[in-house]
Amino acid sequence: MTAIDIERLQTWIGRTEESRDIVAPGHAARLAALLDRGAPQPGEALPPLWHWAYFTPTAPQSQIGPDGHPKRGGFMPPVPLPRRMWAGGRLTFHAPLHVGEEAHRETEILSLTEKTGRQGALVFLTLKHSLSNAAGLVIEEEQDIVYREPSTTSRPAAAADEPAADWRDPLDPDPVLLFRYSALTFNGHRIHYDLPYATAEEGYPSLVVQGPLTATLLMEGFVRHTGILPRTYSFRGQAPLFVDGPMRICGRKTAEGHDLWAEGPGGYTGMSARVTA
Repeated sequence: MTAIDIERLQTWIGRTEESRDIVAPGHAARLAALLDRGAPQPGEALPPLWHWAYFTPTAPQSQIGPDGHPKRGGFMPPVPLPRRMWAGGRLTFHAPLHVGEEAHRETEILSLTEKTGRQGALVFLTLKHSLSNAAGLVIEEEQDIVYREPSTTSRPAAAADEPAADWRDPLDPDPVLLFRYSALTFNGHRIHYDLPYATAEEGYPSLVVQGPLTATLLMEGFVRHTGILPRTYSFRGQAPLFVDGPMRICGRKTAEGHDLWAEGPGGYTGMSARVTA
C-alpha cells in the first residue's frame, strides 16, 4: 500500500487561487453542437453547468503527467496515489452567467481526508469554487476528487429491478462524444480517449464517460423535460459508464425536487443526482 503523509498534504487546506475567463460565444456554440441543441447568443444566459467548459486548466505541455492530468504539486497537493477521478459535487445557482461577459473564479482547498477502500488507500479532496460576474456571486460549487491505488475495474452487474421514472432517455455514448467533450473542457485524462491506456494502464474495460459530461446530460434532461432552471444540484458518481454500451438519462419528481440518475447497460446506476428549483 502506498505510504501517505496525510498531515503534510493537509497543509494545502485553505490555499486559494483566482482566475478569470470570458464566456466566449464560440465556445458556447461548440458545446451546444455537442449537446445537439441551439446555442445561446451573446447577452443570453449560459445554461446550467456549461461553466465547466470555461476556467479550464492551462498547464504547459511540459508539465503534463503520464495520465494526461497536470503533474502533482503547485496549487493542488501532491497526493502520491496514481488514479484520479471527479467523484461528485454540489452547486448552488444564485444567478446566471451570460454569454460574452467576463467572469471571475476563486478556488479554495476545503478538505483532504484519507480512507481505506476495498482496493486500498483513498484520498478525498474537496475544492470550493466561487464564480462571480460584474453583478456579484453567481455560482457556488464544491467539487469532490478521489485519488486511489492502481486497480482493475470490472463492468458493473445489471440492476435487480428498474426504478420508476418520469423520463428515461436513451443515449449511445461513443469515442467521438467523449473526445469532443474532453477538447471543450481541455481535459487531458487519457481514460476518455486513449483506449490502450485506459485498458492496459488504468484497468478499465473500455473508454470511460466523463463524470462532468454525465452530470451535464442529467441536467440537460431535467431542463428539457421540466422547463425549470435549478437552484441547487448535487451529484455523485457510483460506477463507471463506458462507451461500448447504451446509457439512459433518467429522472422523476419527488417531494423535495427531482431525482436524476444515469443508467448503464442492464440498468445499473452510474451516477445519481438531485436538483431543487
